Amino acid sequence: MPSPETSSGTRAPTAAVGPHPLRRASRFPRPTPALPGLAVCLGAAVLAWGLAQLLPGVSPLLVAITAGALWRNLAPVPQVLAPGVTLSAKKLLRTGIVLLGLQVPLSSVLDLGAGVLAVVVLSVAVTFLGTLWIGHLMGIGLAQRLLIASGFSICGAAAVAGVDGVTRAKEEEVATAIALVVLFGTLMIPLVPFLGGLLGLEGQTLGIWIGASTHEVAQVVAAGGTVGGGALAVAVTVKLARVLMLAPIAAGVSIHQRRSERAEVAATRGAGAAAAVKRPPLVPLFILGFIAAMALRTTGLLPEPVLDGAQILQTMLLSAAMFALGLGVHLRSLLRLGFRTILLGALSTAVILATSLGGIAVLGL
Repeated sequence: MPSPETSSGTRAPTAAVGPHPLRRASRFPRPTPALPGLAVCLGAAVLAWGLAQLLPGVSPLLVAITAGALWRNLAPVPQVLAPGVTLSAKKLLRTGIVLLGLQVPLSSVLDLGAGVLAVVVLSVAVTFLGTLWIGHLMGIGLAQRLLIASGFSICGAAAVAGVDGVTRAKEEEVATAIALVVLFGTLMIPLVPFLGGLLGLEGQTLGIWIGASTHEVAQVVAAGGTVGGGALAVAVTVKLARVLMLAPIAAGVSIHQRRSERAEVAATRGAGAAAAVKRPPLVPLFILGFIAAMALRTTGLLPEPVLDGAQILQTMLLSAAMFALGLGVHLRSLLRLGFRTILLGALSTAVILATSLGGIAVLGL
């Protein structure tokens, strides 16, 4: 059928000719759903970092997770923030862990000597396995036990995130483990120096104990700072040696998870289904990134301004992630988990305090 024409002889426009003019606006990129929540988490990280500068000894990570938890329990959190909060709790946290590797020069760790490194390995191994065993006796699920064991034995929230990457833990289990790290690690800031004074430990020895037992790097800095500069330097270096244990522990958990899931599927659906099941990675990509960053720091190629900038960025990313995780700390939900998880955190703290102090005493450090 011929197209209709106007009186001037030209073809009249029809609906089939090109898109509607108003539809052209859809060619512009729409705001990502994660943007509002991501902006809020990063903004909270900046505020937490600024507040920590005004309050010496206070970790911006602690400020951030506390702020997130207060918001979650005192006021409603808009649903529009959910995608960005989830992104912050996963991606930003893992990126921060990669940058954490730039703060761990392997040469400084090796300079501690065989005795101190033996205390570090013993403390991590006994606390990790002991927490798993005690938690099993208490009837706590495997995923929750793994998260608490890793956070208390290695390096707090970063270790929880590392092990979460190779488990199928629920968000509330991750939030619970981090909340326990914050609670008991904060209590250790005044407790370990106080106990060290009662036991008559000298500055360097007390620094080793602080670094070998306290959960978070920031908490180690706060505790060591109350003793003195010499103890602080030793404490931080010992703590970084514990951070190195994150890679082998995460790899070991991943191997165990792969074998357990394959055996479970084989028992229920047959060997063919077990071979096809999707399994967690042997070593998560961000753990490999952490190792690569540590190797880069060890080469000494990076200038101090770059390292200082990376440390600030790492703190910002981890603070944003802590704020996001704080938004998942719902007190009513935690209370429903029962008293057992809190008791496990207390017992795990006691195990690492006793194990590290015993190792120091036996080796005469």
